[in-house]
Amino acid sequence: MINKYQKLFHRENEESHFWPSFTDLLTTVLLCFILIFIIMMVIKSFQIKEMKQTIDQIMGVRVDLIQDINKEFSDSSIEIDEKTGALIFNTDILFEYDSAVLKPEAFTFLDEFVPAYLDVLLEGGYEAYISEIIIEGHADKDGTYLYNLELSQQRAYRVAEYILSEEFPYKNIQAHLQAKLTVNGKSFTEGRTDEKGNYSNQASRRVEFKFRLKDEEILAKTRELLGN
Repeated sequence: MINKYQKLFHRENEESHFWPSFTDLLTTVLLCFILIFIIMMVIKSFQIKEMKQTIDQIMGVRVDLIQDINKEFSDSSIEIDEKTGALIFNTDILFEYDSAVLKPEAFTFLDEFVPAYLDVLLEGGYEAYISEIIIEGHADKDGTYLYNLELSQQRAYRVAEYILSEEFPYKNIQAHLQAKLTVNGKSFTEGRTDEKGNYSNQASRRVEFKFRLKDEEILAKTRELLGN
């Protein structure tokens, strides 16, 4: 009987030694997890800070680039979109109504405009940030959507075709254009209005030169998610 109680006591004594040891082990594991979590949060905070700096840098490039475009073309008749930096000119400068054939005077205009535009975009450290240079054609609502889609696309294409051709006098910039140039036709989907807010056929017929920065949309969305 005594041996029975001695064994029971001995077993309880062993268990009492086991549980504190197990508790200490759990505490150690928990502390390790907390330490790892803290380290990960610190690393994450540095990554977020670096990401914000990168975003601010690229967004700053857009602001500086638009300012430089404004300086270059402020004295011209070309309209400048203050938000996007797009250069907008009525297709009457380049084409007859309902035509995708460049006017004779269009070549002189492009010979003067394109080098000046690319000097801004591809100089001053901007080239590394430029993902696309876009020539975009727009039409009015005369005719069907598909008809004007083809017309707007052809007009944008004719501009690109000339500035990449043998006739264009500034061959040194053609390699840069080929690496980045995109041509789009928008039909009448982005019509424009006059000063009274009424739809304007004349204002809607236009060609735009645009640029897009690398990963611009992703960066803008990321910045929004980060709360800035």
